[in-house]
Amino acid sequence: MAKNLVIVESPAKAKTIEGFLGKDYLVKSSFGHVMDLSKKDFGVNIEKDFTPIYEISSDKKKVVSELKKLAKDAEMVWLASDEDREGEAISWHLYNALKLNESNTKRIVFHEITKPAIAHAIENPRTIDKNLVDAQQARRVLDRLVGFELSPLLWKKVKPSLSAGRVQSVAVRLIVEREEEIKAFVADSSFRVIGDFILPSNKKLQAELNKRFASQEETQAFLESCNNSSFLVDSVEKKPGKKSPAAPFTTSTLQQEASRKLGFSVARTMSVAQRLYESGKITYMRTDSTNLSDTALAMASEAIKGNYGEDYLKVRKYQTKAKGAQEAHEAIRPTYFNVSSVSGSAEEVKLYELIWKRTIASQMSDAKLERTTINIKGDQCKHPFVAKGEVVVFDGFLKVYLESTDDENAEEQKGMLPAVSKNDSLKANEITATERFSYNPPRFTEASLVKKMEELGIGRPSTYAPTISTIQKREYVVKEDREGKLRDYRFMSLKDGEIKAETRQENTGVEKAKLFPTDIGALVNKFLIQYFDDILDYNFTASVEKEFDEIAQGQKVWNQMIKDFYKPFHTKVEKTAEESDRFSGERILGNDPVSGKPISVRIGRYGAMAQLGTTEEEDKPRFAGLRKGQSIESITLEEALELFKFPRILGNYEEEELSVAIGRFGPYVKHKGAFYSIGKTFDPLTIEQEDAILIIEAKREKDRLNTINIFEDEKGNELKLMNGRFGPYISYKKKNHKIPKTTDPQKLSFDDCLKLVEAAVGAKKATTKKTATKKTTAKKTTTKKAATKKTTAKKTATKKTTAKKAEEKNK
Repeated sequence: MAKNLVIVESPAKAKTIEGFLGKDYLVKSSFGHVMDLSKKDFGVNIEKDFTPIYEISSDKKKVVSELKKLAKDAEMVWLASDEDREGEAISWHLYNALKLNESNTKRIVFHEITKPAIAHAIENPRTIDKNLVDAQQARRVLDRLVGFELSPLLWKKVKPSLSAGRVQSVAVRLIVEREEEIKAFVADSSFRVIGDFILPSNKKLQAELNKRFASQEETQAFLESCNNSSFLVDSVEKKPGKKSPAAPFTTSTLQQEASRKLGFSVARTMSVAQRLYESGKITYMRTDSTNLSDTALAMASEAIKGNYGEDYLKVRKYQTKAKGAQEAHEAIRPTYFNVSSVSGSAEEVKLYELIWKRTIASQMSDAKLERTTINIKGDQCKHPFVAKGEVVVFDGFLKVYLESTDDENAEEQKGMLPAVSKNDSLKANEITATERFSYNPPRFTEASLVKKMEELGIGRPSTYAPTISTIQKREYVVKEDREGKLRDYRFMSLKDGEIKAETRQENTGVEKAKLFPTDIGALVNKFLIQYFDDILDYNFTASVEKEFDEIAQGQKVWNQMIKDFYKPFHTKVEKTAEESDRFSGERILGNDPVSGKPISVRIGRYGAMAQLGTTEEEDKPRFAGLRKGQSIESITLEEALELFKFPRILGNYEEEELSVAIGRFGPYVKHKGAFYSIGKTFDPLTIEQEDAILIIEAKREKDRLNTINIFEDEKGNELKLMNGRFGPYISYKKKNHKIPKTTDPQKLSFDDCLKLVEAAVGAKKATTKKTATKKTTAKKTTTKKAATKKTTAKKTATKKTTAKKAEEKNK
């Protein structure tokens, strides 16, 4: 048995670290958190200063049992979880769950997994930082209280099975408000004028008019003035310029750049970065600091001088601008700067290369530029044309890396310009005027949402990815592509003395991997804004993060902070539960032109739906689910009327009615109580009987091919032997049962099948019974222990009473 037990968070990290330590060290993984708040009640004792009630997670009991045994046999236990608040809390939970002793327990931290870093950590252990634990505990408790109080309120007032979260709800608010801005946006247009000129050397020069015209009439008048105009170079200005590199990566900027350059989602970026960190290739990937250590700066300098030369080196120290950033941490950087690429999966190779280039570039010289501006004047034109170009004189950091941008609407392109001199005459080859429209605010991508949250001080590096994953899992937000729409625009050109005008079309509004609020997301946001505007306030959420930071620094008592928040919050929840009405987001669209009954849309028990009629009327109202892509906020009366055209009766087939309808999973054909998906091949509004029959017969043929045999029991129930995706199986009384791999399904009789079904049912019952027995045994053991304790206490009390009586008697 090893003298030293080192406990880390993940098996991958354990494997890497074990290679650096000798035979006296055993490295094991806790697989993340081993304890969490109890799911019973709140998991928080509100009456006792919000004391958290922790329990060992059900899936970690085996891990804890194994670690406890190893810790008992070890001379020293080293808690080596990550260096952030979550990591500190993991160490604290391990200390308690394993019942460790302070005398032989040490806490070590490192921000890179290298032999020197691990050795330095072992040489410089510390105790568990209770302030960091309290900061994590405060976040966990506050989020639990908010979630457990708001969620039942949402079930009651909006829709069952909903949930709310402190940071998640604010993130949804950002997306909903951006969508409202887009809906309210009214585009205006102007004409962008571009001139194509020919120089005396026959080289071409393109320049843009320094003014945009609001109307076609103005544009027409300008083009007419250009028709008889002579053009010359009015001025040539050359100015030196420079570009500086971006700072090394923080968690937020890595997520943004990996999204822009590699197309990674935020969760994917963090997953790949975690693997790189655990295999010792990069430093810790959850950080809000752009700082680099002196050791890192020295390594970067060596790599730059060796690869590019002294001229390319410029050592820089960056200061983080993000609110609440912890400068003691380091930026995300390569562990070794002389390693420009690594082995691993394609994702790991790409992300590592991005991190290496960004970090190296941050310590390289500025790029030196020469910026040229050419003004072109027409003797009949009121406004000059301007051509701008940029020449790289010295590439500097551009040799390695240039940061991408989120500006999707940038039109300006700067390239090299031909050599010209003042007063050079130019010939206008063609002058074009294109109607351009103003852009609505862009929808958020995952990365741009992280950027916005960071700007507002909402969340921290460890919370960005889980927050964005959570709001998508809860279906408050969807990430998807959307097709654009064709839009007309006006185009005019002046060429060879003739002005032509025409209307052209362009595809606009194409969205790729953008975040859209769902109906339920928008409705929950509306409810929370109306009744809990302070919880969803951006400044409030940022100030809470600041308080967590103060707790981490020992400047604030964590449960006092919770107490200050909880009392007014709880009062508001109770008041809202009593006073507010049900919140369905109902919109009255108008009346059905046939029946005259009102048509409305709202959120129902199963999602967005349309309703024809009211419950007050004698006839029951009709309901129809909204189709994919439709929203209660934007659906029109005409679109809602289309929904009530279902079910459509197509006719009879095999003496049974044949109909088409739309369900939760899309349009389908119904026949003889069976449902057949029509997919995207047909439109449910126009599909004909012949097409529906083809769909039915195609499905039947597929089932026939997958059917091995069909039997019938004495009551007429069918027992089918089928081929499925995962092999042959038995289908009987609406339940499926596996067939053992060693059994040939072709040789099975009806009786053989029944035996297999009975065996499968028996095995399931046995498993259920075994689980129930375990629970009963555990309960009995607990009860027995409690009874024994009670009896022992009673005996002790009796002894004390007898002794007291004897003492009084002696007196």
